[in-house]
This record gives sequence, C-alpha cells and structure tokens, in this order.
Amino acid sequence: MASTFSPSALLSTTTATSSTPSKPPQFKPQITIPSSKPSSTILSTTLTAALAAATILTSTTPSLADSTYQTYYGTAASAANYGGYGGNSNKKDSAEYIYDVPEGWKERLVSKVEKGTNGTDSEFFNPKKKTEKEYLLYLAGIRQLGPKEAILNNLALSDVDLQDLIASADSVTSEEVNDDKGQVYYVYEIDGVAKHSLISVTCARNKLYAHFVNAPTLEWNKDKETLRHVHESFKTIGV
Repeated sequence: MASTFSPSALLSTTTATSSTPSKPPQFKPQITIPSSKPSSTILSTTLTAALAAATILTSTTPSLADSTYQTYYGTAASAANYGGYGGNSNKKDSAEYIYDVPEGWKERLVSKVEKGTNGTDSEFFNPKKKTEKEYLLYLAGIRQLGPKEAILNNLALSDVDLQDLIASADSVTSEEVNDDKGQVYYVYEIDGVAKHSLISVTCARNKLYAHFVNAPTLEWNKDKETLRHVHESFKTIGV
C-alpha cells in the first residue's frame, strides 16, 4: 500500500543568502486500492449471468420426440359414401380405426378417385419434411389375414413406391402381434437405403386395414421415437 506523506516533512529551510527560490512541494496523489472482495451487487450480477449462460448451454432444440399428439378417427367409408373432409370430431361415433397424429402435421385431402382406386382413406404429413408421413389404406371383402409374406406382396401390387422400397431394402422384418382383445396385427419394418417404412396390417368388418409410416432414412434417424409411437398407435375400434 502506498505511503501517505505529510506536506511538512517535504519542506526544507533555505538560507538567507540563497538567490534561488525554493520549489513548491510536489505531492503524490494518494492511491486507493479497491477491496479484494466484490460487492454484493457485483456478486449477484455475476451469478445471474452465469446461470443464464448455463441455461443457454443446456437447452436443446425441440424435436419430434417432444411432440404431443391428436387422435385421428377414420371411418373407412366407401368412395360412393365419401363426403367428409377435414376435421375428425364428427367422425368419432362412426370411426372404424384410430391413430395418433403429431402436433403440427397436416392432413392431405384424399380424392374420391384415389379412394376408389387404391383404397387410400386418410393421410397426414409433416409440413417441414413433406416426405415424412402416415396414411391408411383399406380393402373391402377380406375376412381374415393370409400368410404374412403374401399380404405384404399384395399391398405392393397397388403401390409402386412400396414395390421399389422392398426391392432395394437392406432388410425386411415381419412379426405377428395380438392386442389385448386378441385381434391379430401383422407388423412389417422395411429398412431401405433411402427410406424407412413401418406397416401395420389387420382385418376387421370384412376389411383389411394397412397403416403406413414412411420417412427418408435421414429423417427416420432423427425422429424414429415419434414415428414408432405413431406406428404403434394404430388400431381398429368398435369391433
């Protein structure tokens, strides 16, 4: 710490014969050394900034895995009786199947022609990744499921994209699953080079229902938790 000098100590007595006047005393400014401990205000500000930085560093961008879902009620009405588009609240009483739709996904309106030719009954897609989607096909006049391989091949006959996916797939797996009511579902997973597909097929009311969840491989790797949830949510109801 710098010393403080008294002005009187710096003054010296000159002789009477000295012709040179004495110089005025030079004073060194007193240096104030700040306290080594920060004030409570500074400490509080520092802690607040540190906590804010930690929050930014630990936060993550929301993904599809954080999504909430809405239940879609499908009626599987014939093309001749197909007159309803849009929302699903008025379909609940006559619904034949349900599946979950991630929040933010959009419904693609299915035309009567498309419904009548390939049995597409409903479809939803991710507007940010339009090739990431789920849809349901149904075929009337089928009382029960046949062999697993035959079912998948028959579905591919009316779906060129599915044919190509199966032909170029790295792997195709299938299994038989029974729900809590004893209804049988065939579950397929197709892992292709460019696309991944999950398919669930079952029979009820003399109809075959096939629910598809498709995504490009890159998006599948990012969103597979949500896409599997959507796949597993499909089931027929009211039987």
